[in-house]
Amino acid sequence: MNQTPHSVELHLLPVTLGEEAPTNTLCAQELEVIQSLSLFFVENERSARRFLRKAGYTASFDETEIVRIDKDSKASDIKEAMATLSRKGKAGLLSEAGCPGIADPGSELVQAAHRQGFTVIPYPGPSSIFLTLMASGMNGQQFRFHGYLPIDGVERSKRIRQLEEEVQKTGCTQLFIETPYRNNALLNDLLKVCRDQTRLCIGVNLTLPNASVQTRSIQQWRNKSTDLHKQLVVFALG
Repeated sequence: MNQTPHSVELHLLPVTLGEEAPTNTLCAQELEVIQSLSLFFVENERSARRFLRKAGYTASFDETEIVRIDKDSKASDIKEAMATLSRKGKAGLLSEAGCPGIADPGSELVQAAHRQGFTVIPYPGPSSIFLTLMASGMNGQQFRFHGYLPIDGVERSKRIRQLEEEVQKTGCTQLFIETPYRNNALLNDLLKVCRDQTRLCIGVNLTLPNASVQTRSIQQWRNKSTDLHKQLVVFALG
């Protein structure tokens, strides 16, 4: 029997930013509510199961519904997920890492839950984007996150120039990310394209044992040997 809309709950559950990151980066309320759930919408089933065990989830996965919702999910998948949520009464939404709905395909599911009149409950947790911004020393009143920049070198350089111009005109911090194996190529383009005095912040492996956040001018970065290959990185221009 379906629940009344307001009584149906979608819990937005942040995930640690890497397997080595401790669960103390998550709030106690989240760890408690996880135990009460038997339905999870996830970006990746295998990593979701690993995270749930790490977070202390004790129920059998044979009795737990884990439904994949990712960037390739269709409208029909979202509709079916909403029907399942309505039937179950409550569920958790897990990102692959960090906070659901932030640079994450789960936002489509959250939007659908609002349309249905369901209760959406977010929990505090780690976000590499916001942790980098916090530690950057850059403008935290005005900022934009752009996701991935173009792969093509010419288009990427053009986009970098546009972002730098936006920094110069408005002071708005510009944040973006890259696939780990292309980090060094992006950094090289930033160092080639940007002006000497433009500031670049690089947040690496945040909340992990080897985490670092460093802000320098482009000229200073040029004088420093930096290897970001296969690291989890957030870039910020300011």
